[in-house]
Amino acid sequence: MFCLQWVFKVFSTLLADFQIIFERDPAARNWLEVLFFYPGLQAILLHRIAHKLYKIGIPFIPRFISFIARFLTGIEIHPGAVIGQGFFIDHGMGVVIGETAIIGNDVLLYQGVTLGGTGKESGKRHPTVGNNVVVGAGAKVLGNIEIGNNVRIGAGSVVLRNVPSNCTVVGVPGRVIYRSGVRVDPLEHGSLPDSEAEVIRALVDRIESLEQQVEQLQHKHTPAPAYHISSIVQDTSDVVQNEYEIPTTQGAACQLRNKAIQEFLDGAGI
Repeated sequence: MFCLQWVFKVFSTLLADFQIIFERDPAARNWLEVLFFYPGLQAILLHRIAHKLYKIGIPFIPRFISFIARFLTGIEIHPGAVIGQGFFIDHGMGVVIGETAIIGNDVLLYQGVTLGGTGKESGKRHPTVGNNVVVGAGAKVLGNIEIGNNVRIGAGSVVLRNVPSNCTVVGVPGRVIYRSGVRVDPLEHGSLPDSEAEVIRALVDRIESLEQQVEQLQHKHTPAPAYHISSIVQDTSDVVQNEYEIPTTQGAACQLRNKAIQEFLDGAGI
């Protein structure tokens, strides 16, 4: 009875891995092409075998299967990694998944993704990824961190901290951008927000505002050189301090009232 349950579980897992390809990849034509020409599927099938052998303590053979899979597909998955159902690696060349990584159901990885560690620490040292997560091409998720459910990680991002569920992460280092109430399609990579562009736009707006204030101050004073320059410098410093609340005491935190800039700095860990 136990053997039948185990076989059914394995079959349902492999079937989910196979079916998810047709849902996530519009280029998938038929089952024969998917079976023979999709390295992501081949890598996960070999990993399922290696992982079962790894769990029961068989030495050498699981790592050898992992090595063969990397040689054939360009995808390296340690036999110790725990991967849920419906896992899909699109294209897959250069994907690396570490030994203690834990991946939930219906996760999509693109080429060049790394789920790795940050050093030679022992124990749990690789990411834990939730359900229905999409990791864009070239993204790096490093360390013993948790990625929540329904998270989207933009291409080329480097994620070093925990990410709550239902968020989008972009940039280096990865910055969390909340999208509450917005359903994001797994393949909708072109609509990822650009937090750096938003912050630069906010800074440009501030500079333009300062330039306008300086011009207004210039028109208020007489053209006498000494008085004109000193007054402008003094008045401008007062305006800047009042506008941006720059602290006068040493060691005080910079109080930026612009929400976009503050969130950007917070996301960078500053």
